[in-house]
Amino acid sequence: MPHARATALDAGMARGTDGDSRELAPRAAEALHAATRLLAGVALRSLEALDSAVTLPQFRLLAVLADLGTVPSGRAARTLGLDPSTVTRLADRMVAAGHVIRGTDERHRGVVTLELTASGRHLVAAAGDWRRAELARIMARLRPEDRAAVTASLGLLVAAAGEEYGLATGRPVPL
Repeated sequence: MPHARATALDAGMARGTDGDSRELAPRAAEALHAATRLLAGVALRSLEALDSAVTLPQFRLLAVLADLGTVPSGRAARTLGLDPSTVTRLADRMVAAGHVIRGTDERHRGVVTLELTASGRHLVAAAGDWRRAELARIMARLRPEDRAAVTASLGLLVAAAGEEYGLATGRPVPL
């Protein structure tokens, strides 16, 4: 089956000792690592565009609240992969800054809820807008057919990852 092997290698996969093609070929690993650094860099620089209004951990809390809506603080902690006390401290700072409202669950008065204010929603939107503009600037450096290829390839990568990196996984949410 030489053709299948060539196809796997061309796609950036290397055969493992058991014949499985789950190992990345060196070029593919380097390309994905560089892309990861690029995208993480864009995400981190988007916080600079907010004039240091929030730290990375604070922004992660805001982003989770933007995705989940009003949520018990314990769920926010689990989603972020943080201790509840850490989320309480983050929330204290975000409440003081006017980006989060602390409330209670109507059914369980002892459950503290967190919700974004208009200011918090604005920060998340501004960071997202900056990221989109920066990525558009970077993509504009490519020929149209290369932009289409990058878009298609990233779509395939996201689809292959599935929900493994989404909010529904129960795993900590990245940037």
